[in-house]
Amino acid sequence: MLTLMIYLLLKKCNYIIILVCNSEGRRLIVFNIGDSIAYPMHGAGVITEIEEKEVLGECCSYYHVSLPYSKMHVMVPVENSDKVGVRAIICEDDIDEVLNVLGGESDKMSNNWNRRFRENTERLRTGDIYEVAGVVRNLVRSDRVKKLSTGEKKLLGNAKQILESELVLAGGLTLDEADKLVEANI
Repeated sequence: MLTLMIYLLLKKCNYIIILVCNSEGRRLIVFNIGDSIAYPMHGAGVITEIEEKEVLGECCSYYHVSLPYSKMHVMVPVENSDKVGVRAIICEDDIDEVLNVLGGESDKMSNNWNRRFRENTERLRTGDIYEVAGVVRNLVRSDRVKKLSTGEKKLLGNAKQILESELVLAGGLTLDEADKLVEANI
């Protein structure tokens, strides 16, 4: 059972983020139904429900998250949400910074596709939107010079999905508008 000890309110963009500490002293961000969140390796979605479930004799709270871009619905344990990297999506004001990353200089990447794939996968796992934008930029530019391997093409598709899903929710864009925005800024 989640024991909450300390409440701290922060205002970020138009969100009020509640930070709490559990009995182990770990900081947790508490979201509400209707909040837009980013879930690493899956993209941005909206919390549709918070449910208490008994699992292995222990009562746990779960966020039900609808991921519209991938048409998936996932359940994330509230207490582990920080461990898996769930965070509030960026503000509309932050979109320009994401576009700056897309238009910035490419990072130096390994010539070995396997090493590149591992490094880019690790960057995506961070859940940081700016890291995701960097991966998209680098892979799109690499593909323009020399076609990507099948694995890297899938990784690029996943990275674009993660990036564009957050742009859709943060900027009120359609998927098509987000895709055109990304492509125009690389």
